[in-house]
Amino acid sequence: MAQKSAGRGERPFRILMIAPTSFFSDYGGHIRILEETRHLQAMGHEVAIVTYYKGSDMPGLDIRRTWPLPWRTDYEVGSSRHKLAFDVYLAVQSLVEGLRFRPDVIHGHMHEGALIGGVLARLLRVPLVFDFQGSLTAEMVDHNFLDRDGRLYALAHRLERFICARLPQAILTSSIRAQRLLQDEFQVAPERIHPLPDCADTHRFDADHFSPEQKQALRRRLGIPDGRLIVAYLGLLTDYQGIPHLLEAALGLKQAGENVHFLIMGYPNVAHYRAKANRLGVADCVTFTGKVEYRVAPLYLSLGDIGVAPKLSSTEGSGKLLNYMALAQPVVAYDTAVHREYLADLGVYAPAGDVAAFTAAVTALLHNPARRSELGQKLRLRAENVYSWETAVNQIINLYKNLTR
Repeated sequence: MAQKSAGRGERPFRILMIAPTSFFSDYGGHIRILEETRHLQAMGHEVAIVTYYKGSDMPGLDIRRTWPLPWRTDYEVGSSRHKLAFDVYLAVQSLVEGLRFRPDVIHGHMHEGALIGGVLARLLRVPLVFDFQGSLTAEMVDHNFLDRDGRLYALAHRLERFICARLPQAILTSSIRAQRLLQDEFQVAPERIHPLPDCADTHRFDADHFSPEQKQALRRRLGIPDGRLIVAYLGLLTDYQGIPHLLEAALGLKQAGENVHFLIMGYPNVAHYRAKANRLGVADCVTFTGKVEYRVAPLYLSLGDIGVAPKLSSTEGSGKLLNYMALAQPVVAYDTAVHREYLADLGVYAPAGDVAAFTAAVTALLHNPARRSELGQKLRLRAENVYSWETAVNQIINLYKNLTR
């Protein structure tokens, strides 16, 4: 990506991003952090990312990591009690890097990043931008870390309201659904909320970049039989992402005699879901790749004839849809506000949690190649016209300018 000037007569911004995760990992919100940083750098701004000690070092990015915990060398993806200790380390490292880096803006990702960033922003007297990627308490319930009817839930909800309503000068949201949630449930003033959906890298995720020979070689390496249409999923492997529903759909399609193969890409819990596929008797029509690095994700995902999004969460973003769209793949998704925001009337929907309806939607597309092609091409155009990272990052820069005047 070519470097550009920050603008005539304008000093480039120094941005300290706080990422309470093992950046970079090949899923979800990490892609948003990566693309925001790359495009800010391409426009001449300086970005330093403070994050946990684990994760991949991405070329060209200034990543500043915490020290590892002496008693714990691994931790779970998502909500975990061990994250509390990691976030204490992250808070200390953020203070150190804030004093070294002297940012113009602090950009906190997720609620822990906003909480740490809010304290640091007041110390350094700079604005805090909170990159909101979904409700903290809703995610903790999704991960079975909190009981919605329990006492701790009420405490966590009050903390989330404090973080959202009191600390940031501006909040970026990945969906209109999140904007409404912030206003209605957490009493955030509307003028402080700035919708900024996840965007598509339509240059990298372009099916025309891959020859039939490349795709056939990968298909054989993965052991996918010739002649089968492929239903593709790329993302986290967890129950709340709907992976059990994909396996049940595979069972239904196999029993119906459909010539189809499910390509399920991602991590963690690969062994768990592979064992479940064996118990259901669908191991011969499901391939689990495990972790797929972001650099090769476009090739792997290009094998798909249909992209699927059985995610059950109603508050988190669903950036995987954008990769399907960029690759001109039709998408079958559960009918949620976030999915409709991305796909509009071009998605093929099933009621949330209804596996039978989801299976029927996939079946209908399998038998209608013209419909698959039409939807795929229209979704590709929607990704190019509506979900551009260049446009999104210009919005971020204009927000920085307004906050630092």
